[in-house]
Amino acid sequence: MKDLLDFFRRYSKWCVFVLYVVLSCLLLFNGDPYRRHLWLTSASAVASGLYDTGNNVSSYFNLREVNDDLNHRNAVLESEVINLREQLNSLRLENYTDTLVSPDSVDHFDFIVANVINNSIHHPYNYLTVDKGTLDGVQPEMGVIDHSGVVGTISVAGPHYSRVISLLNPNFRLSCKIKGSEHFGSLVWDGDDPQVALLEELPRHTVFTAGDTIVTSGYSAVFPAGLPVGVIVEDHKDHKENFFTLRVKLFADFTRLSNVQIVVNNYRDEILEVENSAAGSTVTTATGTTAVNKNTGQ
Repeated sequence: MKDLLDFFRRYSKWCVFVLYVVLSCLLLFNGDPYRRHLWLTSASAVASGLYDTGNNVSSYFNLREVNDDLNHRNAVLESEVINLREQLNSLRLENYTDTLVSPDSVDHFDFIVANVINNSIHHPYNYLTVDKGTLDGVQPEMGVIDHSGVVGTISVAGPHYSRVISLLNPNFRLSCKIKGSEHFGSLVWDGDDPQVALLEELPRHTVFTAGDTIVTSGYSAVFPAGLPVGVIVEDHKDHKENFFTLRVKLFADFTRLSNVQIVVNNYRDEILEVENSAAGSTVTTATGTTAVNKNTGQ
């Protein structure tokens, strides 16, 4: 109580001044309806501005949660699109033969959303690190994409984190084709521009134009067919060779990678088992006899 009295005694002049100002405002605005209207309008404008500023600040701090939610939704939609595409392909095949059975549902691919915690783009051999590991279902040789296109594949998976070999790495080769065409080649980075890669070994009779979209071919257990990769910028034509090399502008912006999706092929183990079983298998010849296949490759 003594401290309170000391406070009022020390700042008595200011207290009296504030009291007079409050009384003056009450007399000024209560006695005149027009002035009261101006006061209420100005107070409402100030309050609205404060509320709007507070809302913007709180929205800014909630952006990470909103972004994570959008990435999870995007992963679900990507999975649905791929599954619907596979169902559509099955129905198309069914139109050609009645011996194929279209499954009621196709659960071929799932996606795990991860955050990029480390990324390099200026080294000759570039890698990424993501915050998902084996405890989250991640395994080596799983594909990695973002909302724009292909990013790379998992090279090493730990319990909580994984290392990704980036598409900006000459050791990474991706089987791709021109959208709408069945001719495919190998996409590889030449170590120059982080926004451009080369599509090599494309057959010379392939028809294409600048601006055509390059997509994954689906000829692996890593990526589904039809994932966007980039667009053709120009070609390096050598009419003495049997193949083209195309310059492809990549859709994925490796300078701004934040969230990615890890592609989980639910049939991956079965596909690899079937492909690896070629060694030592027997094949039936046209005459009905059997021969041992001694090839050790896929």
